[in-house]
Amino acid sequence: MTESALQRDLPTTDPTWAERNHAALRTLRLYVRTLFRNASAVLGLGLVLLFLAIAAVGPWIIPYPEDAAGAVHMDRKLQPPSAEHWFGTDEVGNDVFSRVVLGTRLTLQIALIVTGVAILIGVPLGMIAGYVGGAVQEVIMRVTDIFLGVPGLILAIAIVGALGPGIANAMLALSLVWWPGYVRLVQAKTLSLKNEIYVDAARSMGAGPMRIVFVHLLPNCTSPIVVKASMDMGMAILGAASLGFLGLGAQPPEPEWGAMISIARNYLPDWWWYSFFPGLAIFITVMGFNLLGDGLRDILDPQHRE
Repeated sequence: MTESALQRDLPTTDPTWAERNHAALRTLRLYVRTLFRNASAVLGLGLVLLFLAIAAVGPWIIPYPEDAAGAVHMDRKLQPPSAEHWFGTDEVGNDVFSRVVLGTRLTLQIALIVTGVAILIGVPLGMIAGYVGGAVQEVIMRVTDIFLGVPGLILAIAIVGALGPGIANAMLALSLVWWPGYVRLVQAKTLSLKNEIYVDAARSMGAGPMRIVFVHLLPNCTSPIVVKASMDMGMAILGAASLGFLGLGAQPPEPEWGAMISIARNYLPDWWWYSFFPGLAIFITVMGFNLLGDGLRDILDPQHRE
């Protein structure tokens, strides 16, 4: 029997999806095992998923949606927590539970926009500084040092003070505060990668600088960026709440947690629930993102794996 006939007699079956993606599935299983060995990371993941779920379904589960738009119910102002008002009511009779839940979506929006803008500014500048070097690197890094030399919250307060209070200006100010951290991180990572063999191979094959930076270097910088972004989400929430507390962020009647605490401080200690529940929401959310960031570091950095 000829060789071609033998090949025709052999069964020919296409590889299954699991066989084609065996390496990716094995890596995914490693990530899952690493995550679930870290109890604090699992707790952080659970808190973040809870936060996202509330932000997604919040408008449909609150009992008093009109209370987030500035409604006034003076007949029920400053009532303590009860079966009707789980978190009590505020100084104009709005249901605190409804406002805290609706504030989740606004808080998520703030965190995503601030972190996203910081990444879009900081990552390209960091990669250009690390890869090009020379005078370009000096200019970028010295400007970065100027921003890093001023405490973040103080700089944000100054920017909002110049632009005027409001949630949009607060997000812009926080974005301008956050981007230098990504420049430092990505520049250091790019410096360690730009002389690797695969970069030299791409360069020898005629790849241009932009292709090398964004096709070959950027994917290898993803892990530290993801870890930093997950932690910065929590810090952006805390920063926005701080500006709101100072009266420079979201303005009433927007249901932003920091602004709610700012108003509630005038009614302490007798009406404790007014500030307690927004403060608890900030604490739980920021802790969740921080714990999740630690877990992602353990997953994505081989040096932290057991």
